[in-house]
Amino acid sequence: MRIVRETLDNPDVVALIALHLREAYANSPPDSVFALDMSGLRDPAVTLWSCWDDDVLAGIGALKQLDPDHGELKSMRTSPDRLRRGVGRTMLDHLIAEARSRGYGRVSLETGSTAVYAPARSLYEQAGFVACEPFGTYEDTPFSRYYTLKF
Repeated sequence: MRIVRETLDNPDVVALIALHLREAYANSPPDSVFALDMSGLRDPAVTLWSCWDDDVLAGIGALKQLDPDHGELKSMRTSPDRLRRGVGRTMLDHLIAEARSRGYGRVSLETGSTAVYAPARSLYEQAGFVACEPFGTYEDTPFSRYYTLKF
């Protein structure tokens, strides 16, 4: 698999972002969805990457700078036909390495609390992330879980 920095011009990437948003709204109350839309992904503080299996889009992931010492993982999504093939872990490892190379002291994330998000929570926990309090502008809700990884 290869990972490429994205410019949001690829229709396959745009379609996967749209799927990510649709599923976020299908699985969480609207006021508990924090997935970035296209305008959020264009924020200069956000960098988006895509993961490719040969010429097939396998997944996406983004890193947002919250401050010079703290990054946030955003838009982690595996293509439905590439689930359970290591795509999420490959992207997660890339984002962690990028956060370290930027000199962040930690990287954090928000994910859902319901059963549909259990595989994501397991992935983050296996990578060493630990549960934490809400960070940045997030507020504590029963529909979100927060994780952080300190370097």
